[in-house]
Amino acid sequence: MNQTLHFAEALLPTGWARDVRITIAAGRFASIAADTRLMPGDARHAVALPGLANLHSHAFQRGMAGLAERRGASADSFWTWRAIMYRFVDAVTPDDMAAIAAMAYAEMLESGFTRVGEFHYLHHDPAGAPYAGAAMAEAIAAAAAETGIALTLLPVFYAHAGFGGQEPAPAQRRFICSLDQFAALRDASRAAIAALPDVVLGLAPHSLRAVMPEELAALEELAGTAPIHIHAAEQVAEVEACLKWSGQRPVEWLLDNAAVGPNWCLVHATHMTPAESRNLAQSGAVAGLCPITEANLGDGLFPAAEYLAAGGHFGVGSDSNVRIDAAEELRWLEYGQRLNLQSRNVFAAGPDASTGAALFGGALAGGAQALGTVAGIAEGLPADFITLRSDHPDCSGDGWLDQWLFASPRGAVDGVWRAGRQVVREGRHAGRDAIAARYRQTLARLLA
Repeated sequence: MNQTLHFAEALLPTGWARDVRITIAAGRFASIAADTRLMPGDARHAVALPGLANLHSHAFQRGMAGLAERRGASADSFWTWRAIMYRFVDAVTPDDMAAIAAMAYAEMLESGFTRVGEFHYLHHDPAGAPYAGAAMAEAIAAAAAETGIALTLLPVFYAHAGFGGQEPAPAQRRFICSLDQFAALRDASRAAIAALPDVVLGLAPHSLRAVMPEELAALEELAGTAPIHIHAAEQVAEVEACLKWSGQRPVEWLLDNAAVGPNWCLVHATHMTPAESRNLAQSGAVAGLCPITEANLGDGLFPAAEYLAAGGHFGVGSDSNVRIDAAEELRWLEYGQRLNLQSRNVFAAGPDASTGAALFGGALAGGAQALGTVAGIAEGLPADFITLRSDHPDCSGDGWLDQWLFASPRGAVDGVWRAGRQVVREGRHAGRDAIAARYRQTLARLLA
């Protein structure tokens, strides 16, 4: 059944337009006309924005949000946080994964994300034995189907505990694959997600810590033109270990030894030299930035000024899912730079340019590129879009983005449509009550 909606303003690929009348058919934008009057039967809204891509998520970690906020016996870091994550993950079943991921995906939709890149490395049973098929990928697919979010699944290859092919630790047993096991798992994952609309399958070498050079080369061949994501240069200790192993820093090594290009996403890329920043930008790859998680883990700040000056692409992700909020990811991407550089409006494109527009536009384009899709309110594309509450009396054009990202309370996203179906109304996901009840039951058992 066709739908017709009318917006006072909408952000189109050509820029802001007024009095925009949109028809949706079979889950896609069938027609878009600006400067068109409201017709009887049209659903009326103030403003429409394209839905954003969340390019980096570990869905199961939503279940441990808040559990690592007590100081340990020594200085805490990513590595002490990781030990807590390993303990949490020990007992998670496929049913648990489906319940936790559904909660995370519902919250993503409520905040304005309409597609998620699931960096999925929890493959095996608690003893480390493979499930039949791809049971955990099936759980991820079930959560995506239940909530309606679009999915780019990124099965993760994880073989080693450290640079140079170190033997994996017992706590990593649920992640570890040989190349042959991984190829079979990826094929099973393809089958697991096949019924989802607009689904994309890529792959993810976990990191240079976890993958040997010959394994990375085999994964590049397996991926072809599909998205390839990899953690890179997230922590100083990782950079130091990579230098000791190879004589090069992680991003430097990847750019010299892999065919890094537009289908690649280097997640975090926090600790780069100016030369690495320029070279990564020139490769056409996307930097996958996760400001809330990077702050929560104490990772450091991405060198945005050098990277943007070189024309680099970026997107944002919720990573550990300690807090899921699209606007907050973008706000803290800018605020981190302001604190670091003691300057304002770092991401703005030039004099009198909107910082909100630069953040949103960059994340929209870079996130879609990283997840192997195209985003925007344009004829023929999936009808993935959001509406904002029109509480502010003086908004228009880029002012909507500045207000949403920097001055609006949580809940500014009023409605979310995914493939033409409204999944969020008045700020709440249609299935929130049932999803939240199952989530609470799951955590009560896991944390008992």
